[in-house]
Amino acid sequence: MVQPDGSRIGNPSGNRGIEAFIAGMPKAELHVHHVGSASPRVVAELAARHRGQAKVPTDPAALAEYFTFTDFAHFIEVYLSVVDLIRDAEDVRALTYGVAEDMARQNIRYAELTVTPYSSVSRGIPDVAFMEAIEDARLRAEKELGVVLRWCFDIPGEAGLAAAEETARLAVDLAPEGLVSFGLGGPEIGVPRPQFKPYFDRARAAGLSSVPHAGETTGPETVWDAIRVLGAERIGHGTQAVKDPALMDFLGEHRIPLEVCPTSNIATRAVERMEEHPIRQMVDSGLLVTVNSDDPPMFGTDLNTEYAVAARLLDLDEAGVAALARNAVEASFLDAAGKARIAGEIDAYLAAWQA
Repeated sequence: MVQPDGSRIGNPSGNRGIEAFIAGMPKAELHVHHVGSASPRVVAELAARHRGQAKVPTDPAALAEYFTFTDFAHFIEVYLSVVDLIRDAEDVRALTYGVAEDMARQNIRYAELTVTPYSSVSRGIPDVAFMEAIEDARLRAEKELGVVLRWCFDIPGEAGLAAAEETARLAVDLAPEGLVSFGLGGPEIGVPRPQFKPYFDRARAAGLSSVPHAGETTGPETVWDAIRVLGAERIGHGTQAVKDPALMDFLGEHRIPLEVCPTSNIATRAVERMEEHPIRQMVDSGLLVTVNSDDPPMFGTDLNTEYAVAARLLDLDEAGVAALARNAVEASFLDAAGKARIAGEIDAYLAAWQA
């Protein structure tokens, strides 16, 4: 089977294996959370540093069991317990650089990291110190690791409109240089998208792109709200969009990318079984699908693993995987030169592998 861009979908080829190809492939990632990307080592170190003040295990091995979720609500509970470990600007700086180190090991060249500044500022970290910490880590990561980071500031939906107001203030009034977008995370059930319209309007007026989560644990109407009310330019997850043919047609016609996170969807029970994941239906419908890891250590995954999962579900060969990687570059908020650079790296890598 041939994709619209000419790459082939078929059985993975090559004796070296698709996993080896993926591991070396230059990549971009668009849906990955700041705190949720902290490695077990970093989380354990923070837990030990704040021993007696948090319930998170201090043993990295014990974190695997701690990061086993019964449903999305339980995931949010555990996630916030890790957020509680971020107590000062040095914690922020160390966590952020540690995330970049893990990305460099996976050959991730560019990432738009979803940051929830409200969670840290509301816990007592001064807003300016928080901004300085993530920017210090960003600049160091680019210089020392070759990983380009950009920020998406997102509203934690479970914290309500006060959190939305504060996130909008931080994004508009104290915008760090690396900030490119404005999002909405947390639970969808009981947290309707339209109430956040004024805050997205302010962020968009300030030049930020709109990238809310939608259609992960609720139906297609949440995705429609994200598009029609919040002006979404990309959709975080969008898993339930496949239940509405008109929505699928709209997403395809307007080339609105979906940030798909397969293992996350299974871990939070948004999808029951991997074989039931709708990514195949999305791709077969011609949607612009990107592959992402969401909260990788919490879900026992990383971006390389997610590409391997996608390759299996979509029956991709190396050229098909490279095409999927180029989707993330196309859907990113990089400038034209930056997109051309990473896409060129992907193409050169594929050509060398095939040779």
